[in-house]
Order: sequence, then C-alpha cells, then structure tokens
Amino acid sequence: MTSLLTIEGLTVTLPVAGKRKPVLRDINLEIGAGEAVGLVGESGSGKSMTARSIGRLLPPGAQTSGSITFDGKPVLELKGSDLRSYRTEGVAMIFQDPRAHTNPVRSVGDFLTEAMRTNMGMKSSAADARAVELLESVGIDDPKRRMQQYPHQLSGGMLQRVMIASALAVRPRLILADEPTTALDVTTQAEVMAILDTLRREHGVALVFITHDLELAAAVCDRTDVMYAGSIMEQQSSDALDRDPLHPYTAALVQARPSISSTSDRLAAIPGRPVSAFEAPNGCAFAPRCRFAVAECSAGTPPLVAVEPGLSRCIRIDSIRGTMTAGEVSNG
Repeated sequence: MTSLLTIEGLTVTLPVAGKRKPVLRDINLEIGAGEAVGLVGESGSGKSMTARSIGRLLPPGAQTSGSITFDGKPVLELKGSDLRSYRTEGVAMIFQDPRAHTNPVRSVGDFLTEAMRTNMGMKSSAADARAVELLESVGIDDPKRRMQQYPHQLSGGMLQRVMIASALAVRPRLILADEPTTALDVTTQAEVMAILDTLRREHGVALVFITHDLELAAAVCDRTDVMYAGSIMEQQSSDALDRDPLHPYTAALVQARPSISSTSDRLAAIPGRPVSAFEAPNGCAFAPRCRFAVAECSAGTPPLVAVEPGLSRCIRIDSIRGTMTAGEVSNG
C-alpha cells in the first residue's frame, strides 16, 4: 500500500515553567490511503498531541523536530495558502466534544457550509445542497430542517454526526478522529463508528482513530499503535493485539478490561499512575509500573524494533512473549 502519511522521528516540545519539555518522543507512523490506524493508551500518553501535530494544530510555543510527509509534501514546512489547502483538502479533524467546537449562535447550515463557501469557492445554493447530502449520508433525518437549527437543539449523537459531515464537506483524504464517541451512549457510539467505517471504505479516506477502547479500535482499525509517555510502545494489526501483545503495557491494558464471561470482586488495574513524556524516567518509561521490569530496563531508552508481526519497544519481549497475559495485573 502506498503511504499517504509518513511520520519519522517526530518529537514535540512545549515551554513548561521556563524550560522546554517533551510531549512526544520519536514518533514513527505510516498510513496508506483508505487505511484506518488506531492510537490507544491512557490519558496523557500523547494520542491527541500526535493528531494535532498531523493537523498542524499545536499550541503556541510548540517546537517540532523530525518530519511529517503528506502525499509527498513536508507538512511541518507548509505556510500560507499551502497550509490552508492542507488543512481543508488534505486533513480534517473530528473532535471529542462537538459542543465545544461548534458556535452556539450559528446555525448548523452556516457551520457546515462555511468551509465550502470560503475555501472551495462554492455558491451558497450549491454549498447548501452539498450540506443536505452530507447530513443524509451520516444518518440525520429531515436534513433541510436541521440546517436551520442550532447546536443546542440537537442531541450529542446528532451533533457528532454534524461534526463528521463537516469533516467530509471538503472531501479530505485523511480524517483525524479524536475520541469521537466518548460522550455518547453505547448505541449511538456504534452508529457513529459504523458511519465512519462505511464512509472510509466507500470514499477511500484514511482514518486516524484515537480511543481508550481496545475493542473499539480492533473493530474499526486495520492496525493499532499503543502509546505511553509520548512514545509508541507497540504497533501491530488490530486483530492480533488482543491475542498476542508485544509489550507489557499493552498486555496490562488488555487485562484491565472487564470481562463479560467471568466475574471478579475487583477489576484488575495497572499499578502506579501514567506519566507524561516530560515526567518519564530514564530507560523504559513504563518500567516503574511493569511487573516484568529488570535493572537493564532502566539503562537506556529502548528502541522500537521489529518483532514479527509488528513493532515493540521492549528489550525483554523475546523472553516474556506469550506469558504477559497470565495472572492478574493488580487488584489495587
């Protein structure tokens, strides 16, 4: 598969208390046209920051090194009209909370058609017609009436559908979906994900899907990258991630999920607390919480190396593979 997006050695730092601190470290990622890639991990692992780096939506003061290439173009070097074109026709982002990213005093129709009118030069009538088609495609009934409504008049699920429609309005080639189902009930989550998956397959749009839910990532994504402390710890096909994890952190996440086939007095939990990239200790960032850690794990930052059929950032993977899901992580 030809790569649409390639990230090599991406490191991002931010000013914190007068010093520059890393929030992402050595991110390497490839996404082909029409491919879906999941980013999973605990809060603060760097998932959203990775997506914002791809979209060139980093906060003020951020500094980057490494490279991001989209369809052969160096994303981190784009300026002016080239950057605007990339943000409209190249990538689109679906945010976690649609109410925080829609203007409450503007109608749904205004929200949907703005980019089509300003960036694509479409006439108002054509933009309105296109918006109605998009609302229909994401499962919103009576779309002409919805065009006249305001965000507070729509449910969370409907407003997230509007956000998806807005992302598709300019026909992007890559969608960055940052936990788009977090605030939705289970039924609506399934409907929204079905819409994203159908649109991806029908239109060949690539998808970066950020979630805490390993099962959801497995259901939607071709491949999943597990992140911790601003780094990718493991990468492999989504269907293999649950059966044969290639990093102790992934195994711990798998074990920490509740089971529908057995009962337990308490859910298993990963000991300690997750750390951000700038808090990470020397060596393996996960070592202080890892039951397989040895002294060598703190000697130096482990590289992300090929381990059939994926990649792993664990120096002990050859000796502990196949044993990591035995026993409980912790009972708290």
